[in-house]
Amino acid sequence: MLDSRFSVDCALKWNNVSLIDCLNKYGSPLYVMNANQIKENIIMIKKSAEEYFDSVKILYASKACSFKEMYRICNEMDIGCDVVSMGEIYTAFQSGMNMNDVYFHGNSKTIEEIEFALKCNVGVIVIDNLEEVKRIQRIACKQNKIQKVMIRITPGIDPHTYEAVSTGVVDCKFGCAIRTGYALEVFESVMDSSHLELVGFHCHVGSQVFDSVVFKKCANVMFEFVAYLYQRYSFKTLELNLGGGFGVPYIESDSILNIDDVMKEVFDEISLLCHTYQIEIPTILFEPGRSIVANAGVTLYTVNSVKRIVNGHNYVAIDGGMCDNPRYALYGSKYSVYCANKMNEKHVLKCTIAGKCCESGDIIAKDVCLPESISEGDVLVVMTTGAYNYSMSSNYNRNLKPAVIMLEDNIDKVVVKRETLDDLIRNDI
Repeated sequence: MLDSRFSVDCALKWNNVSLIDCLNKYGSPLYVMNANQIKENIIMIKKSAEEYFDSVKILYASKACSFKEMYRICNEMDIGCDVVSMGEIYTAFQSGMNMNDVYFHGNSKTIEEIEFALKCNVGVIVIDNLEEVKRIQRIACKQNKIQKVMIRITPGIDPHTYEAVSTGVVDCKFGCAIRTGYALEVFESVMDSSHLELVGFHCHVGSQVFDSVVFKKCANVMFEFVAYLYQRYSFKTLELNLGGGFGVPYIESDSILNIDDVMKEVFDEISLLCHTYQIEIPTILFEPGRSIVANAGVTLYTVNSVKRIVNGHNYVAIDGGMCDNPRYALYGSKYSVYCANKMNEKHVLKCTIAGKCCESGDIIAKDVCLPESISEGDVLVVMTTGAYNYSMSSNYNRNLKPAVIMLEDNIDKVVVKRETLDDLIRNDI
């Protein structure tokens, strides 16, 4: 079932812009993003958070979808962002992003990345391990800077989401575990470092979380740790980042997150904890990524062929695949798919959407329904692809990456150019 943002007049339209016209104008495959929807999502999350917390920051998790226009929107909407690589730092910097609002994450930051982060005046570096403390201290000393830092804590919580996107358990590549004493060791090392200023702590338990339970459990672990540091070391935590992972629906049967309920329940839990431990509520940070951009993007493909296998599957082969959307291959992710130029026909033929890459696992979606008449030249629209599609795209099989266009107020524009064959061999020797 299409939501109210989309309309059907023979062909599919998004906010009155024909997706078929976009494909004809910009080529296929094509990523289509909607700036109005991105801003609406940001406003909704900010409004919900600010209704309860006196001091709160929203940081866009740029790994969900990173290009210069996204950072410009973050600036315009007065939110920060987190970055996880030199490439994301550079993109944010080149976009004109306020670098004081940039938080640099990652479990394996290189010397080159840390040096670059400090040169770009990244606001906060989130420390993942003991070696990073020494590395950042050494580089900050060399550049004669005092660098603000946070420590990423592993709270030891299983969010019960897909294992590959779970990041809060103790046995995990991310962060410093409280239970093992490692978090305290890293804390003491930071406090002994002359060029590091510890502002607080960060944690993140995983993706596709649909209620407040995980965040409340996380808050309990984190505030017990924060209270302990205050009592033993008189250290006052100024910022506490509870991460992101707000779930979004991809198919009709998926749950829908009520962000207002989550914010209220998390605030109530934090208020109780701070009262119990007799400490002030620090500035609370949230890092939504998927929930800002997922439903703000769709991908358009052209059908190349249709195979109807007797006593088997119906395969609809498209001009893209896992090189522009690897999520099915990685996670078995599900999508809603429509034939954009035949919206008035009943979608009753069960199909597998097959990509063009030379891999049997190159599938975009299984068991989706399309019109009986589906054939070469038809246009498919894969819904809710704004997150982890463009950002995870590759040149596998030497395929070219599609263009990204942005819709806003019935206007369409290119924000990432389509790759050319010359782009593909630019760094070859």
